[in-house]
Amino acid sequence: MRFFPIVTAVVVTLALYLIVFERDRLLSFASNDAETPVTDVATKVEASAPAAEDGARVVSVVAMRSTAQAIDNAVLLRGRTEAARQVDVRAETSGLVNSEPLRKGSYVEAGQLLCEIAPGTRQSALAEAEARLPEAKSRLPEAEGRVLESEARLNEARINDNAAKQLSADGFASDIRVAGTQATVQSALAAVETARAGVESARAGILAAEAAIASAKNEIGRLQITAPFAGLLETDTAELGALMQPGGLCATIIQLNPIKLVAFVPETEVAKVAVGARAGGRTTANQTVEGRVTFMSRSSDPETRTFRVEITVDNDDLQLRDGQTAEILIGAAGEKAHLLPASALTLNDIGTLGVQVATEDNEAAFMPVSILRDTADGMWVAGLPEDVAVIIVGQEYVTDGVAIKTTYAESKS
Repeated sequence: MRFFPIVTAVVVTLALYLIVFERDRLLSFASNDAETPVTDVATKVEASAPAAEDGARVVSVVAMRSTAQAIDNAVLLRGRTEAARQVDVRAETSGLVNSEPLRKGSYVEAGQLLCEIAPGTRQSALAEAEARLPEAKSRLPEAEGRVLESEARLNEARINDNAAKQLSADGFASDIRVAGTQATVQSALAAVETARAGVESARAGILAAEAAIASAKNEIGRLQITAPFAGLLETDTAELGALMQPGGLCATIIQLNPIKLVAFVPETEVAKVAVGARAGGRTTANQTVEGRVTFMSRSSDPETRTFRVEITVDNDDLQLRDGQTAEILIGAAGEKAHLLPASALTLNDIGTLGVQVATEDNEAAFMPVSILRDTADGMWVAGLPEDVAVIIVGQEYVTDGVAIKTTYAESKS
């Protein structure tokens, strides 16, 4: 009963030994087998070829001629939608709300009334300020008249002073009289300055009265809280009868048209993104939008070392909401590339990704490539010459300098 399991174990062990430790001999043995008939171009590769006249082994391969094409490059990111603007509208004065509330989700226009506060005594304060203005203006002519009066008295004092000095010089007036007239002149000068100060004070009173009127009107203007821009209410406006204080929240408004797509670009891709570049996005709900890059940060996030990028898109129907996850594709400068089947890609001895190409000397040569895009039709790769013959079948059996016999298949590019 145990005979067959033992035989099976021995056969499996022998097979594993041959595959792991004698792989080269096994492949060499397999390469000497006769070709298997095929019906497809891709299966025309011979496991071995007859030796050339110089004794070198020739490997049959299938290659495709490819010409480089200019393709649009793109940077793929994952981000989110973000409202173009969002603001908490707050009160600047205190009082009771006397307007009916607007419910969240409502659309409001710029300048539309959101909250209205009861005026209280503000109208009376305005009337008082307006009444003080004529009073202040009436004091200005009075002050200007005092200036004229004081200047006339100054002239009189100077005339008396000059007369006293002449009489004193002729011996008809004493020094005491001269000193008295000089004192009168100084007193008149002081009176002139006082009168002029009174004029400035009257003018300042007028300005103060006008400022009081403007302040009262401004305070009344603060009673009506309006929307700073068109958008949607994210919260209810303040309830009727609620007491508002300076800084109290009236409502929160967000603007969703246009809306922004926000993502963070890694350092390796940041050079490919420029302001004004075309971009598109698709949300998890399969909503697609198109726009342009309007902002590219010059400073990276200190933790992730990524750069914030913003794309502005239209949202006329308001179907996009703030905070939705989105897949973002940003157009970059195009470059030349070849469309090759994914199976044509291979690795060299040091692990570099590339392809084996057929040279004009009928030899294989390895060329490294970089993948630009993966599509259903194949891989778009860069790093190859303008025109090249890429080995698509048999590339795993050749290395640099190996002689090949090439059969050409139809190119996809």
